[in-house]
Parts: sequence; structure tokens; C-alpha cells
Amino acid sequence: KMVGIGETGLDYHYTSDSAAVQQKSLRTHITAARETGLPLIIHARAADDDMAHILRDEYATGAYSGAYSCVMHCFSSGADLARAALDLGFYLSMSGIAAFPKSQELRDIFAAAPVDRILVETDAPYLAPPPYRGKRNQPAYVAHTAAKGAEIFGMDDAAFAAQTQANFDRLFTKAAAHKVAA
Repeated sequence: KMVGIGETGLDYHYTSDSAAVQQKSLRTHITAARETGLPLIIHARAADDDMAHILRDEYATGAYSGAYSCVMHCFSSGADLARAALDLGFYLSMSGIAAFPKSQELRDIFAAAPVDRILVETDAPYLAPPPYRGKRNQPAYVAHTAAKGAEIFGMDDAAFAAQTQANFDRLFTKAAAHKVAA
């Protein structure tokens, strides 16, 4: 019944003293993603260099060497990590942070990415987009994040929604296979 592996990753914001443990756990999850063929959902915070290194290293020389699929969940890292992930064929997921007024640098990173590698998410209950910022996030608010995404890519809302749905279906094939008929 699982459609993905994770959320897993590296978060050094509060816990850099556990970096070695986090790195080992991440590598274990990458192995699980490889073995199951399920996409990996990655969290990265204040760990861009180590994250990029591990993703590249595992893709090239991991214990079960080779490809695995991945989404950089709630992406808010720098351009170098975005490029590393995209170069490996991974996806970037846009949360409400992309709609924050002071997030132009992040919007520029998304704009430089191929639109066929973008997902949209709530990250509920956190990171509600404007006009709900500071409130408890909920799935209904993803429409505001998606509207910002459409603006970033110069698309109308419906076209961006269709594109990100196709992206999701391509990455999360097990979920796509179990869609309920409308």
C-alpha cells in the first residue's frame, strides 16, 4: 500500500550533532527506495552540501548502484542543491514558502527548473501560503501555492495544475494506478 519512501533526509538546523546518524539513515532509505522501486521523499534543511554529495554518490556508487527516483519535499534550499537534484532526474516540490513575499530567490530557483519536474504540496500543518500565512495550513490552501507556481512558470492555473498532476503521476506510479474514477 506504500507509494513512496520517507520523508527522510538531513536536517542540521537544530541537530547538526547527529549528522553522521542522519547520513546513515538517509543512505538506508535510498537503498529501500532502490529495492522497492518507490520514490524517495527527501527533507533537506541546512545541509545542502552533504545532501547533494550523498544523492550524487548513491546514484553513482551506492550499494545497489544506480538510479532511484526522488522528490525534494518542501524545497527551500539553494540553487546548487536544486541543480544537483534536477541533474539526477529528481523533482522539486513547491510549498507555501514559494508564495511568501520575501521568497523571490526561491521562486527564481523554481523558475529555472523544468516545469515537468515540479510538484506542489501543502506541508500541512505548516507553511501556509498567503493569505493564510501564520495559520494552520490545510490541503485547501495548496491552490494558493499552485497559483504562485502558475505565475512563476507563466502558465494559467488549469495548465499548471494539469502539469503538476502529470508530474505526480509519473513519479508516484503506484498512486496514479489507484486513482478513483470521477
